[in-house]
Amino acid sequence: MSLTLNNVSKRFGGVVASDSVNITVPKGKITGLIGPNGAGKTTIVNMITGMLAVSDGQITVGDRDITHSFADEICRAGLARTFQNIRILPDNSVLENILIGFHRHEECSTLAAMLGLPAARRESGKIREMAIAMLRRFGMSALADFPAGGLSYGHQRKLEMMRALASEPEFMLLDEPVAGMNDVESDSLAELFRELASTGMGVLLIEHNIRFVSKLCEHVYVLDGGRLIAEGAPGVVLRDPEVMAAYIGGEHA
Repeated sequence: MSLTLNNVSKRFGGVVASDSVNITVPKGKITGLIGPNGAGKTTIVNMITGMLAVSDGQITVGDRDITHSFADEICRAGLARTFQNIRILPDNSVLENILIGFHRHEECSTLAAMLGLPAARRESGKIREMAIAMLRRFGMSALADFPAGGLSYGHQRKLEMMRALASEPEFMLLDEPVAGMNDVESDSLAELFRELASTGMGVLLIEHNIRFVSKLCEHVYVLDGGRLIAEGAPGVVLRDPEVMAAYIGGEHA
């Protein structure tokens, strides 16, 4: 099973933001999508997750066509994402932010929850336990009641990831997850990404940081100007003259 983009394109009027892009993200692997700033990487993620309409082509998860599905349908198909710009509820606690991600597991009606019916209370308690377990997994139990907006940048990134993982996705799309992080913070997340892949999850790592992607991915796609200019093993891709030209300015160093 894989997440597959087949000749996917996006046009804004006469401007082509993505041009016949083909990408395959298998389960149990970390697949890289790299490119200089403005290459169109986030446009790809937004099309996969239903935030942007696809102009041409097809996106599938296994045998399921999600090309024109709504965001909630795509979530139920087993996809989750993080954002390049962190999106958390800063005034809410860390635990409350994570609980939001577990909405997919809720079965009781809103009315049952409002009335405090026993089934709703049991479900609420179970979800809370799951959220607390997630905090332990990420080593952030002590911060459960801390306001999310007061967390360090690295911890906010982890919080956003926990919220995404709460939906138990089969594929995780990580949009520039280590942007602005120091080496210690990024190395910590790298280990987490390896752990996710080891559980069988498919991970699409979208970055412009070639060095970071090279450490994690067996297969890398390179995007520039909305089109794929290379793909393959990182060691091969990084020696491609067109890829090196796209990164002139020091980002590949």
